[in-house]
Amino acid sequence: MRIQVIRTGGFAGIERRAEVDTTGRPDEVEWQALARLALRPGSPGHPADRVRDGFSYRITVDGRTVACEEPNLSEAQRTLISRVLKEGA
Repeated sequence: MRIQVIRTGGFAGIERRAEVDTTGRPDEVEWQALARLALRPGSPGHPADRVRDGFSYRITVDGRTVACEEPNLSEAQRTLISRVLKEGA
């Protein structure tokens, strides 16, 4: 499974990309479960909830993409984003 995260926005507006291929990893099942949860649409939120200079994300898992933004991330999205940006290339 290929998981890609693209983060945009923030104060500087710099885009960051990272990708993890879970195939053959000892924790592959854990990644797959987390990715399935993260692909579920989160709370749409309200425009007033939007964080000034906050980050927006695109999570793509094997061709399926969900867009989300702070502060309206599900716990699964927040965890997956953090892990991919930390461990991904």
